[in-house]
Amino acid sequence: MLAWSVVVSVLVMTVLSLLRVNVIIAILAAGLTGGLMTGASLTDTLDMIINGMGGQAQVALSYILLGAFAVTIAYSGITGILVQNLLKVMKGKRVALLFVIAGVASLSQNVIPVHIAFIPILIPPLLKLFNEMKIDRRGVATALTFGLKAPYLMIPAGFGLIFHQTIQDSMKENGVSVSVPEIAQSMLIPGLGMVVGLLIAVLFTYRKPRDPEEIIQVDPEKAEVAASDEKVETFGRKHALTIVAIIVALGIQWYTGSMVFGALAGLVSMFAFRIVPFKKGDQVVSEGIGMMGTIAFVMLIASGFANVIQTTGAVDALVEQTSGQLGDNKIIIAFLLLVVGLVITMGIGSSFGTIPILAALYVPICVAVGFSPLATVALIGTAGALGDAGSPASDSTLGPTSGLNADGRHNHIWDTCVPTFLHYNIPLFVFGWVAAIIL
Repeated sequence: MLAWSVVVSVLVMTVLSLLRVNVIIAILAAGLTGGLMTGASLTDTLDMIINGMGGQAQVALSYILLGAFAVTIAYSGITGILVQNLLKVMKGKRVALLFVIAGVASLSQNVIPVHIAFIPILIPPLLKLFNEMKIDRRGVATALTFGLKAPYLMIPAGFGLIFHQTIQDSMKENGVSVSVPEIAQSMLIPGLGMVVGLLIAVLFTYRKPRDPEEIIQVDPEKAEVAASDEKVETFGRKHALTIVAIIVALGIQWYTGSMVFGALAGLVSMFAFRIVPFKKGDQVVSEGIGMMGTIAFVMLIASGFANVIQTTGAVDALVEQTSGQLGDNKIIIAFLLLVVGLVITMGIGSSFGTIPILAALYVPICVAVGFSPLATVALIGTAGALGDAGSPASDSTLGPTSGLNADGRHNHIWDTCVPTFLHYNIPLFVFGWVAAIIL
């Protein structure tokens, strides 16, 4: 029963999410289900969820500050200039636009590591264009998720360096040493799976026009967002200073290694340069919380759920029960390890957060069976990445939804999570499986 509690709780979260239950309620229900199945009382389970929420407190704070920073950037009008130029170049070119969006999103992981904070700035002004061009927003969601995920899998820079170092440190703690270049080498094959998924989504699955009138779930209060015209902007002093503020934020983030300090530095710079009046401070923070607060809170609840399945020993029990039936066939073992990883990471929704858990469970099994260090990296990295696409609790799916649903025409589960699961988790699984066998 202990081992099965992880599987059942993840299924509860998945089914409730597919039934359009709010993701926060779905994760909370999953956490309570998992705790009760392990024999913990309802009160004890709730305490574990609350105590575990602190595990993502820094991430949640950084998202809210990045949201406030994003609001000040939008206030400067520089996004208007970007959108205007994008409209001129890309109008009528659906496929090209999706690839450009994937490229811009990719920059947010390695070159300009702001993660999902750019989405609420860039995407809402483009919704009118999406409607006019009849672009399938599910294609936009897959393009955004590709950019939020594929670069850090393959490129050891920015968030990618953090991801690769997390794998390196977690494996070292469990007795296996591997260098960052070797990790990057082994993750190229799973990363290519995401490239294949992007090509299928953009060139085939979502290539056809999708009339916005066919989308049923429309919030009348939000619908005016896509109908509004973007104010014409010309580049000036405030836009130049906004770029300086962005550079300051990135510099501080790189120097300190903290998104919190980076976002705070950028926010302070925008006020210091008088791009945003001081009297707008309360409004900016409130809008930042409104923009990113839901995502931040989902991450907190997801951390609480992760604490339940870890504290109760459910994850250990699941892997122990699975490993006891593995045998010595590497092909079958790699497949089963990835299945277990998929269940764990889909529930937690964080690739970075699950790497230490996965390494502690995978490394001893891989060493005993005879997997090479590179094959072990491929298994751990792929299993961790499976939690970032398709999971209702992942910021790589919550981020795209936050921008695409600004006018109430985009559903988080059916328009983001299901498309990204199908196009990324399936090829990731297959390519990661192949990598574990051939490396």
